[in-house]
Order: sequence, then structure tokens, then C-alpha cells
Amino acid sequence: MHYYSLNNKAPQVTFDTAVIKGIAPDKGLYFPERIPTLPTQFWETIEELSKEEIAYQVMQPYVGDTMDETTLKEIVADVLSFDFPIVPITNHIGALELFHGPTMAFKDVGARFMARCLGHFLKKQNQQEEVTVLVATSGDTGGAVARGFYKVPGIKVVILYPSGKVSDVQERQLTTLGENITALEVDGTFDDCQAMVKRAFLDTDITSIKQLTSANSINVARWLPQSLYYLFAYKELKKQGKADKIVFSVPSGNFGNICAGMVAHLMGMPVHHFVASVNSNTTIPRFMKTGDYSPTPTVPTISNAMDVSDPSNFVRVLQLFENSRQLLSTKFSSYSYCDNATRGAMLDIYKEHNYTADPHGAVGYLGLKEYLKDHPDAHGIFLETAHPIKFLPAVEPVVGPLALPEQIKELMNAQKDALAISDYQELKNHLLK
Repeated sequence: MHYYSLNNKAPQVTFDTAVIKGIAPDKGLYFPERIPTLPTQFWETIEELSKEEIAYQVMQPYVGDTMDETTLKEIVADVLSFDFPIVPITNHIGALELFHGPTMAFKDVGARFMARCLGHFLKKQNQQEEVTVLVATSGDTGGAVARGFYKVPGIKVVILYPSGKVSDVQERQLTTLGENITALEVDGTFDDCQAMVKRAFLDTDITSIKQLTSANSINVARWLPQSLYYLFAYKELKKQGKADKIVFSVPSGNFGNICAGMVAHLMGMPVHHFVASVNSNTTIPRFMKTGDYSPTPTVPTISNAMDVSDPSNFVRVLQLFENSRQLLSTKFSSYSYCDNATRGAMLDIYKEHNYTADPHGAVGYLGLKEYLKDHPDAHGIFLETAHPIKFLPAVEPVVGPLALPEQIKELMNAQKDALAISDYQELKNHLLK
């Protein structure tokens, strides 16, 4: 399998190079030369396969001969060491819980997979030069990347996050590890953080002496493993006889997660429709209505991990559908909801169904309900992308006090260590020092 740049001005590369580089020399996102179709027997017998067997068969075509069978199987077994349950909400709606990993967020799978792949490739190449993983986070990416790369030899991690715009738990997860993890607290929004990261990759003063890579979902090793959630859900729904008309509603910020779900669909998994549920950052719903892609200033919300107005991965979504908005609309819809609607959804789910959703899952629930109004025969799954404990200021006023899970209790007495920066030059100085 080769990967090409979506800017079409760079040589094709294999998986290992795409992972190490993160982004192509022409600054385009890497994209697989083809989406492989899994054999009919895989789909017919998926109920009999373990999640590790599913993961190996899905990821092997993308990895190709850059990794031997034993190593890939060891990596997926290590990465998938927790469960991905579907919790029934109604007869036609379920919540796919993706927060049972070490940082209690869906990004644990991608971050852990990428960390292990990158560590393997650097060791295999006997690379002496230290690699700097440079990443922007709107919340959960930072913690997942920090934990995934913690103490990995030959790798330093620099995480940019917007000051005052991530939850207390999220901030603790990315600022308290130390060792090879550095947190930079940026006076600005997530889009400002992301713009700084992109600028650093373009800056030859830095790249001439530093090997940079990204651990955002722009990296293929972060992005592609997210397709596995959807296959695990399909397996469970098929067991229950509910897989005939599946609709996935995905709380969407940078659009890597929903894009990976569409990859699973194009690999052969039957899905009726995808719903991208967003908060008050409405670039994609407006684009789907008008065809005009015009990002506006980022709006801060209680679903802060989705506070993205210019999602990097939407170019991949379009590529999957031949860059045709009309073709995309046959499988994809997008709706937006304000904070008041999000709080109302959290309260509704709690009072009517005795389930505590986080703000992102609540947005996903709203988008799913909107789609199901006109498609009552479908079976809907909304993604619960993070544990509600990570968003206490938003959740507790609605549903009351939450008990702290053990992995969060450990954080509460940890010491925050972050360097405050306000502009790109300060980031550059840090990287060059």
C-alpha cells in the first residue's frame, strides 16, 4: 500500500514513511492509494472474530510489508486492551462507549496505535535522530497522545492547547506527566494552536534541524485505526439482528473519526448513513447546504473537543466521495446544536433513559434523533467519545454529582507543568532551543 498527498505535489510513500513524516512535503495529508475491500467471508463470520482478529485484518492492508505479521498482531492486542460496549438507550438507539481506555477518550486507540508504530519504525530503521511529535489539541487528543507516547524512547512530545478552553481533567492529563512530554498553554483557540503546528511544519529553520511528525488525526496511524470502533459496533449489532439499517451519529470536530467510519463502510461494512453532529462551529453543515466552505471564527462551547471551525480531515471525507458534495450527501448529513440544546439533551437522556452522556455524546444524540425523525426504521448509534467525568462543569449542573473513576482520582493531586506562549515565535524558540 502506498500513500499519496492530497495536494498531489509529493512522491508516494509507504506506511512507515507516512507515519514518521506525518504530513507530506507539499503539506498535503497522506491518503491511501486505494481503500481495500475485505472478503465476503469476513463480513459473514465477523460475529465469530475477536476484536484483535478484526483489527489485524482491517489494518494489515494499510500497513503492508512495512511490518511483519507478529509485530502487527502484538500492537493491536496491546492497543485494544479494553472494551467498546454498546449501551441500549431505546429500542432504536444505542450509545457506543469509546471511553474505557487509559485516558477515558476515544482517541486512546489511535494515539496508542501510532505511538507503537512510530516506536517500531524508528527502532527498525536504527534512527539516531530524535523525533519530535508536535500536536495541537482541543481537549482529548492531548491526554491520549501524552499517555500513548509517555517514555517512548527517541521521541519527544510537544502539545499545544488553548488556555481556559479545555476541561480541568483534560488539562491535567496532558500537563502532569513530565518526562518526554511538554505542554504549551496557548493564549488563543484550538484553531490558533493548529495553525501554529502547521506553520512549524512549513518552517525550514525548524525542519532543517528537527525531525517533526504529527500525532493529530492528520497522521494516518492516528486516523485509520478509528475505523475499528465501527466494525466492533457492527459485529455486536449483527449478533443482535439489528445490522440491516445502521446510522452512526458522530460528534465531530476535526472530522477524523467520522472519516474513519466511512473508510470502514467503503471496506465493505453495511451502513445506511453517517451523521456529523457538531456544536456551534457550523462550517460543515453550512457547506452541505450551500457548497460554500467558509470557516468563521471558532466559537467556544461546553463540547470543547469539537470547537473546530476549519476541520483538517474534511478534505479526506470529500476524497472518499470523489470530491462531490452531491455524492457525499447520499451517505452523509450534518447538523449543529448550541449549548442550551446540548444541556437539554443531557437532561433528557438522564431523566428519560437513566444514562449520563457527556456534552459531545449529547450532541451526537441530538443529530441522531433529528435524522431518525424521517427514517424511523433505522437503528441509530451515537458515539460517546469521552467519559462525562472529563466535563464536570458542564455535566454536574445538569445531572448532579458524578463519582470519580480511579484513573481520574490519580490526577487530582498531580502538579500541572505547562509553558505559556502567545504567538508562533515563542513556539519556534521552544522547538529550536
